[in-house]
Amino acid sequence: MSEIDPESVPIRPAATVMLVDDRPDLQVFMMQRNVKTVFAGGMWVFPGGSVDVTDDPASFEAISVHRSDEEASTLMNITEGGLAYYIAAIREAFEEAGILLALNKGDHSPLSLVDPKNKDRFNAHRNKVTSASHEFLNVINDEKLILDAGQMHYIARWITPLGPPRRFDARFFISRMPDNQEPRHDDSELVHCGWFSPKEILEKFDAEEMVLMSPTLRMIRSLAQFDCADDVIESASSNLPDERARVNQENNIVLPGDKGYDTGDETIETGWIRLRPLGP
Repeated sequence: MSEIDPESVPIRPAATVMLVDDRPDLQVFMMQRNVKTVFAGGMWVFPGGSVDVTDDPASFEAISVHRSDEEASTLMNITEGGLAYYIAAIREAFEEAGILLALNKGDHSPLSLVDPKNKDRFNAHRNKVTSASHEFLNVINDEKLILDAGQMHYIARWITPLGPPRRFDARFFISRMPDNQEPRHDDSELVHCGWFSPKEILEKFDAEEMVLMSPTLRMIRSLAQFDCADDVIESASSNLPDERARVNQENNIVLPGDKGYDTGDETIETGWIRLRPLGP
């Protein structure tokens, strides 16, 4: 078997969403990937994946409330196509976690997936979308829904460094967990899931009970600076300027103000973060 040339591995656009809630303390939903998966096997992650060709802003913009492609692109400092990342994050959250960030089209009321009738029907939709036998866009149209892209806030960008067999240019979003929905892993690519406080995750990581990719760990460290979900969303929605991540001598990803940032290396990890507590 020939070795993969790291320089030849394409960088795919991707999106992931951190779902947060007060339970009663600040917690974030995480899932463990199957050890047999090619990318990040066995690691704990947020719902997410590659941007697909079907995540086309032209098809979804009319049914995406509070976020046009122009607005989404401006938030991410790109010319166009920004809404595709939002769509991908919403679709992946549905496929991987059974969470649908959408509203009823008629009155913009929250979507309930705890009702047994809705739960069974949407679980069937989920299975078809995951197996690629039904398009996500058709689910939204058939159920007369609109995507609630305004509930999602762009907070970071991470590019996978050279080395892995798959590389991603991933945009990170954050959203409050919708009421009347219950996340659950797909039991295929994802084998475990749960709600954890940032402190608990960091303790489990230090005890080698949870394996995290370095960008995931850095996002948890950023989240640990907050006391409640309201403060997280307030900060995320303010769209603070991006801060360039560096790696210090202790091999930790650091931001301005962290120990070793001024002498940190920018060539090990490529990332920008705008999630941080608002000033006094």
